[in-house]
Amino acid sequence: MARRCSLTGKKGLVGNKVSHSQRKTKRVQQPNLITKRLYIPEENRSVTLKLSVRALRTLNKKGIKKFMKDEGISI
Repeated sequence: MARRCSLTGKKGLVGNKVSHSQRKTKRVQQPNLITKRLYIPEENRSVTLKLSVRALRTLNKKGIKKFMKDEGISI
């Protein structure tokens, strides 16, 4: 499964790792993801999502229904 946030779509960034001698090799900066089980009271069910921690903080602030409406997502 891809390392991508289910709600925001965040994914890894590709860049260069630069050593002291300025030798450059590719590296990937992965997002901070967790697997979280969320309960949706309007639909009386729970869903399991892979979320970035930033998205989880926004969910706690706005609520899952409003956040999904703002992002244009339907589960």
